This record gives sequence, structure tokens and C-alpha cells, in this order.
Amino acid sequence: MNLLESIVARAKADKQRIVLPEAEEERTLRAADKVLADEMANLILIGNPDNIRKKAEEWGLKHIDKATLVDPSNCDKTEEYATLLAELRKKKGMTVDQARELVTKNNLYLGCMIIKTGDADGQISGALSTTGDTLRPALQIIKCAPGVTCVSGAMLLLTNEQQYGENGIVVMGDVAVTPNPTADQLAQIAYTTAQTARSVAGIEQPQVAMLSFSTKGSAKDAIDKQTGKSVYIIDKVLEATKIAKERYPDLKLDGELQADAALDPKTASTKAPGSEVAGKANVLVVPNLEVGNIGYKLVQRLGGATAIGPILQGIARPVNDLSRGCSVDDIYYMVAITACQAQEAKGNS
Repeated sequence: MNLLESIVARAKADKQRIVLPEAEEERTLRAADKVLADEMANLILIGNPDNIRKKAEEWGLKHIDKATLVDPSNCDKTEEYATLLAELRKKKGMTVDQARELVTKNNLYLGCMIIKTGDADGQISGALSTTGDTLRPALQIIKCAPGVTCVSGAMLLLTNEQQYGENGIVVMGDVAVTPNPTADQLAQIAYTTAQTARSVAGIEQPQVAMLSFSTKGSAKDAIDKQTGKSVYIIDKVLEATKIAKERYPDLKLDGELQADAALDPKTASTKAPGSEVAGKANVLVVPNLEVGNIGYKLVQRLGGATAIGPILQGIARPVNDLSRGCSVDDIYYMVAITACQAQEAKGNS
């Protein structure tokens, strides 16, 4: 069983309630039909029910009637949602009328309210929406997980190099959200990426490497003479490593490490002798978004790795973002991933 098959199997074993707020979009509806046929999740489809049924019939989709259909213009919980949303956003001056407008006209806000009130476990959007559209209601309504202030994105990298990571599987973060995290944010990214490795990739013992361009002091940051601050990033990685070790004592983590020292046992024995993570890392935390985005795409294109994600992390209940160029299969597997995250979130609550 490969990783994707394993993720689907775990989703099926404990079915979660997943919201698809772009349910009238063709790829989304086709993916929903496949999810329902496979009994992988309980789906809540937001859209005009007549349109959804008409499109399902037109496209030969046989299982849409198994989903719960929510009409945003005629929802029996509109007032409940509007009142709660206005309360959540009252410091920003939101009125009940403004909240009502959002939950009846913006499906992404409605989906997050369904999660907030306990009637769903996660949401996926992005086939029609931007990342900002997806994140905004999630952060305003569901908010970050306890102890987390930084949302980030992890990428699953599946390679044929079984000697690296967890039988060729490596999880990398952040590759999607926070351009230049502080040391504190980087420590949080280490923790949430390890959670993703456990809940989604099925890695029972995440081993986290905090990556830099040096290993254990082999290079030093240059210092700006005018400001006295580090020009580069090693000091930030060192501080993040210290924070993470203090805050998450059960997490296996080490840094600063170069990528070869993190992944290759022989190199690790030379560059980082005595490290419990070096040479065995299955979670890689990069110092900034630039490194993460470039890094995973190089591994994907030049190394032939399969890249799955980004998977958003750090939100109290999972809300994931799709590329607007996504396929039916991309949406199908993201439902499975979101379900696995929801299982983990319930276990931690």
C-alpha cells in the first residue's frame, strides 16, 4: 500500500464531516461523487441544491444524494451563524447585518461557521478561490490551534530513495504561507509540520531537522556593522531550535543542520556526531518561504519526487487550499488528507 492509499484507508476508518463550499464547480462535484462512492467521508456540499442535482445528473454522478446539501440563501441556521459571527468579529465592528451578508453570500464563510458550531470537521476550497480567500474566514472564525499563532504549509515529498526520510517520505515546511518567519514562528512550524507528518504521512516518530547553510557552527552569520544584527539566518535557526526544544520537549528535533547532514547517515556521522536526528530526519524545516518553495520544486523536477500539498497547518480545525488548476484526483486526495488532520485535531482537543 502506497502513502496515498494509506491516507485514504485511514480516512475511511474514521469518517469525518468535510465541507466543500465550491460544490457547483465541476471538478469539485466529480471529486465529491468519488468520495461518496468510496465512503471515505461524510460531505457537506454548499451551493444551490437544484443546480447541484442538475449538474450531477448531467455528468452522470450517481452518489451526490448521499451528501448533505446546504443552500446558503435558504439555510435554517443563518441567524444563528450571523449572530455568532458578529460576536466573534465585534471588536472589528462587524454588525449582525454584515455577518448575515457574509454567511449568505460567501460560501467559504458559511463553511467555516458550520465547522465553528460543531457540525463539520474540516473544509477544502481553492478550485475557484485564492489562498487569501480560503485563509481569511478560517483565521477569523476557526482561528489558530492552541499555542499556535502562525499558519504554515507543509509538502509531502515522496521519493524513490528509500534510504532517506521515512522509507523515502519527507515532510517539508513551510513552503506556502509565512515568507520570513521569526524564530518563535519557526519553532511553531517545526511542531505543526511534525503533527502533519504524524497525522497525514503516518510517520509515528517525526524527527525534525532545522535546516540552514551550516551544520553545528560550521559557518557564522555575517553581522551588519550599522545595526549589529545578523545578515543571514543561522542565528534565527539556532534560536528557533532552542525555543522548540524547550516548548516541545517530547519532539525529536535538532539544528542547525545542512540538508545532507539531516538526511544522510554517513554525512551526519562526520558533520554532526552525537545528534539523535542528523542522518535520520523525516521532517525538514526550512528557514524561510523562499528556501522552501525553491527546494521542494527542485526535488520535484530534478529528483523526480511526487509533491503533495501544500497542506495548511496550525488552524484549530483543518482548512485546506487547492490550486485553481487542481484535478479531480487532487481534490479527492485532499479530502482524505483533511480527514486525517481532523482525526488528529479531535485527538488533541
